[in-house]
Order: sequence, then structure tokens, then C-alpha cells
Amino acid sequence: MNIVEPYEPIQHHWFFNQQVDSKDSWQPFSREDSQRLEEAYARAGKYDKDEVVVATDGRRYDVKLRERKRYPVYWEQKPTEVRRCSWFHKGNKDMSYTPYTEDLSEFLEDAYMIAVTLDEWKTNLELPTGETVILHNPKLMTQYPSSCKDFPPSPTERTQPRTLKRGVENISIEIPEGEPEIVDHLVFMVHGIGPACDIRLRGIVQCVNEFRNASNSLITSHFRPSGDSSIIGRVEYLPVNWHKVLHGETTGVDKDIERITLPSISRLRQFSNDTVLDLFFYNSATYCQTIVDTVASEINRLHSLFLQRHPQFTGHVSLFGHSLGSLILFDLLTNQETSADVTDHELHKDAHVHSDCGSYESLEVALKSHDLEEHLSLLHKEQVDMESLILCSEKDLKDIGIPLGPRKKILNCVKKWKTSRMGSGLAAKNETNSPSLGMRNHHDPQTPTTSAVDYQHFDVGIGQVSIDYPQLAFHPQAFFAAGSPIGMFLTVRGLKRIDPNYSLPTCKSFYNIFHPFDPVAYRIEPMIVPQDVDLPAMLIPHHKGRKRMHLELKEGLTRVSSDLLGSLRMVWQSISQVPTPALAEGGLSAMTPTDEAEACPVEQEDSNVKVGMLNRGRRIDFVLQETPIESFNEYLFAIQSHLCYWESEDTALLVLKEIYKHFQVRNAQL
Repeated sequence: MNIVEPYEPIQHHWFFNQQVDSKDSWQPFSREDSQRLEEAYARAGKYDKDEVVVATDGRRYDVKLRERKRYPVYWEQKPTEVRRCSWFHKGNKDMSYTPYTEDLSEFLEDAYMIAVTLDEWKTNLELPTGETVILHNPKLMTQYPSSCKDFPPSPTERTQPRTLKRGVENISIEIPEGEPEIVDHLVFMVHGIGPACDIRLRGIVQCVNEFRNASNSLITSHFRPSGDSSIIGRVEYLPVNWHKVLHGETTGVDKDIERITLPSISRLRQFSNDTVLDLFFYNSATYCQTIVDTVASEINRLHSLFLQRHPQFTGHVSLFGHSLGSLILFDLLTNQETSADVTDHELHKDAHVHSDCGSYESLEVALKSHDLEEHLSLLHKEQVDMESLILCSEKDLKDIGIPLGPRKKILNCVKKWKTSRMGSGLAAKNETNSPSLGMRNHHDPQTPTTSAVDYQHFDVGIGQVSIDYPQLAFHPQAFFAAGSPIGMFLTVRGLKRIDPNYSLPTCKSFYNIFHPFDPVAYRIEPMIVPQDVDLPAMLIPHHKGRKRMHLELKEGLTRVSSDLLGSLRMVWQSISQVPTPALAEGGLSAMTPTDEAEACPVEQEDSNVKVGMLNRGRRIDFVLQETPIESFNEYLFAIQSHLCYWESEDTALLVLKEIYKHFQVRNAQL
């Protein structure tokens, strides 16, 4: 007598769809997110028409249950389909199982329940879509296309059936671990040139997702004690996209560039227009202002939105910039104002406004002096006086109907007026001998100035465009620059040396991270320490500990060859008595910068080495270890090395060490 297994209801799991190479790819929510969605679904009821919103993926996405769509919270992206899944199918050539629609899953579940209850199998089911399903037994179920009328098909028929599986536990898929609810720290990540951020041409959102995943794994493996995993939470990373604004319809720059672009080698020229031109835009006063405003406003917007969604957040915020993005952040941070600066600036501003520029009369005088009085009527109509005008953007002036030419002249007029308005305050500031980025030669008559140069007010004459820098809504704990050209840009702007006493006004920690083969990266420390000090960059440890094996082997061979050369030197000296200075120091005469980085201790800072105050007296330059395959040909992997930081676990670990170094002070258990 056959014992009939009792029917057990199916356990549903929620999935979302995402496009991978223009194909649908269904990904499971974490168990925690799926459970939250299922509970909300049960509470809402099947026929309740009110929309229910459930936050998922670390509160970075909102799922609208009725609509069955998943919406990103912090960035622009098309919503993706969401399904409550229980039945899956897979063809012989498919890489993974695909969930059936909810209606088909319900249809199959009803048929399965009848088959189990009556113990009747090998029945043909015709789906509403035309395909036929055969339930052979609880472990074997197949689906045939609508073209197959006879089942099973004849041996000559080549149509392969699809395999059916009931329940997510019966398909080979990895369900992600849920992220901790508690966020300890927030990091904003700013991209460099172009819309693509890595060698796989992925955008900033995907690359930040990769970095976040690496960070979460490292927190689990490196920072959580085995006995208690609830002491710390996680670090949230949010992408800051400025490229889309610069190249969008707002500026119209892409259309202007397209009109003057030569038709030959079109793909190369299009690539250049999308990427390399960003460097030129940043050196343009017009577009530099757009870039800086976009980055600052986007960071502040994301920061405000994050606090709304995480009202219990009490942690700090840091900044991470790649390539040109790091230069943008450095310029922005250099021009942040402390509370004292803001007070002095506002007092000076108010005195000036009330004295000569708060009225329509001052506006009329200013415009008449530049032959722009014909536009006064438009400005008066909008109740714009001089004080209001300085707050207007180019878009504001365009919206009220002022043409392009006069618009530019008015903005230039306002810019000059603001510069002169701040003049006396800046002079007083320079007289206080406050630390600045660099000092000029007092004895060279050709140098632009003879006193400390305040970087905040570099002008066009020495490379830095003169723009208004917006203020961030917070003081960052740390600034991480990856693959950064900051050192090169400061040098070509005319800055030969950074004052050791200088630090970013609102950010006390600064890390310059680079791959040894990165052609875009430059060092910072040689601009701070004396020229006769040879200070190799700090070697970032491998996230699995020790150095990479090929580097240890190379270092071992270096030591052996050094010992051998030392022995030969002693023999030679005993014969010829000719000194050999290069070997007297115990080093090699032809050590490359990469060799120097490899030979230094693995992130063991010398307490006697002080590298200025940009990183509170600690080391600033940190070099990654190249992989074994990269060491074979540094030129071949040059471009890849500039784009490696997004998926570099070693970089992520360095960021986490800086963040949780302060956290550990408050949590002695760590």
C-alpha cells in the first residue's frame, strides 16, 4: 500500500528583474527583504487597492507591492519588475532558472496540490500560454512548447523539454545575506571622466554596488568578533553622478561639440567627446562652476535624503573620489569654510549689501555701466535687485527671457563685483599668516606674489579657475582619493610645495591611494616633505594578509642580490680601495619607484615620520600591490590599473580601517 505524502503549501520568495547584456536576469531578494515583502503582502490583502511601499536592499530601493515595481531611491534608474515566486523553469542552454509569472505559478501549484492529494501523476497540463507541462512525479516535471502535440515527443523530434522546479530551495541559486539595519558610516563616491567607470564599461551605480559588496564581505571577515556580530553594522556607499548633468540637455554642450567635431574616426572622436573633454570642461570657468555645483548639490541632496530614511543615524560621513572626481572633491574641500570663516564672511557681505547694492538703483547703475540697461525691465518685473541678482544662476536669467549674450555679460559683471566685494576680507585673511597650501619665493621678482598664497583664491593666472565654491552640509571624517591627479594639477597650477601646517578646513584625514602602474595617479607627500627626503609610499596590505607571493619572492631575490653585491664590494674594496657610494648605503643603484614601494614595511608607519597635517601628521600616499599577472607587463595593464579601485578589496579594507579606527575607540570590545 502506497503512503501518500501530505500536501504542504509552497513557500514563496521574492525576486526582481535586472537587465544583463540586454537580457532579463532574475535575482532573489535577501531572505530578510523577501520576508518583509511577504509580510507586507499578507497584511495588505490580495484585493486591497492601496499601494504598499517596502524599503529593501539597505533602504536603497523601494518596492511598490501593487505595482510590482522596484524603484531606486538615491539615483535615476528605470524601475524593474518584481515577482512573488514559487515555480521556476530552465532550458538546457539556460544558465539559471527563471520564475514563472504569479498567475502561472498559482495555476501550477493548484495542479500539483491535486496530484499530491490524489496521488495521480503523469498527467498533461495545458498552460494558458499554449505550452504543455507533464507532472511525472514530485521530483520530475517538464514543459514542452506548444508545437509539440504528442507527448512524449518522438525520438526524431529535437525539441528539448524545459525542467520545472517547485520552490526556491530546489533551484541552484545563491540567496544574498541581508545587510545590517544599522549604518555606522556614510561614504559618498564621486566618479572621474566619462560615463563608464571601470574596464567593463559599467556606470557609477554598478561600480559602487561592487565596492559596497566587497566592503560588506570584509566587515564580516575582518571586523566582526565571532561571538557577537551585532556590535557594528555596515558602511553605506552612495554614488554621486555629475557627468549626466554636464552632458545633458541643460548645458547643451554635447550638441555644440557635435557641430564642430570632424566626421573621420567617428568612434574615437565620440569617445574623446564623452571622456577626455571632461578635463577641459573642468578648466573652463563656465563648466567648472557647473561641475562643482552639481557635485556639491548632489552630495547635499543625497545626505539629506539619507538622513530622512535613516533617522537613527549618528555616524560620520566621508568622501571618496576617483581620478578627476578626486580633484573636484579636493578643490571643494579646500574651499570649505569653518564656522569662524562663515561668520566673518557673512558680516562682510551684509555690510557691503546694505551699503551699496541692496536696491534697484544700484542694479541700474551696474547694468548701465556695461550697456545692459535694456534688460532692467525684465529684472524689475521679477523684483530682482542687486542682492537677488548675485543669487541667480544662468538658468534663472534664461527663464525670465534674457538672451545668451547679455546673460553671460551680466553673470561676468556679478562675478567681478563679488570678487571685489570679498577683496578686503581676503587681504585681512592673508595677513593672519594662516597655513596655506604653498609659499612663494620672496626673492624672485618673477614669481606672482611674495607672501603665503591662499589656495581658496587662486586666480586664472596660475591655473585655478575663479569660481564660487558651494558649502557641504557636513564636515567629512576622511577624504579618500583613488587614482588621483591632484599632485599633478597642483604642480601645473604653480604650486611647488604644500605647507606642512596646511590641512583641509573641515576634513582632517586625507588618503591618496594608487596602483603602482596607474598612469593618471600622482603622489602628494613629495610636495610636503623636504626635497632631500626620499619617502616611499606606504604599501597597502593584501586583504588576506601578508604580501602577495610574487612580491615576497621578488623582495627575497632583491635581498639576496644585495647581500651578494655587498660581499663583492668588500672584496673589491680590499683590492682597489675605491669607495662605492651607491652600495655603501646597502641599497641598489637602480631601484625603481615600484621596488621602493615593495621594499617598505606593510603599512607600519614610522612614528618619527611626519608628513604635514593633511592627514593629521600621518602618511598620505598608499600604494596597492599589483597582481602576479600585472607584474609581467606594466604597460599592458596601465589602463586597467587606473580603473581597478572599484573592485579592489585592498582599497575597501583601507577605507574600512580608517572608518572603524575611530569606531573602535567607542567600542572597546573590538
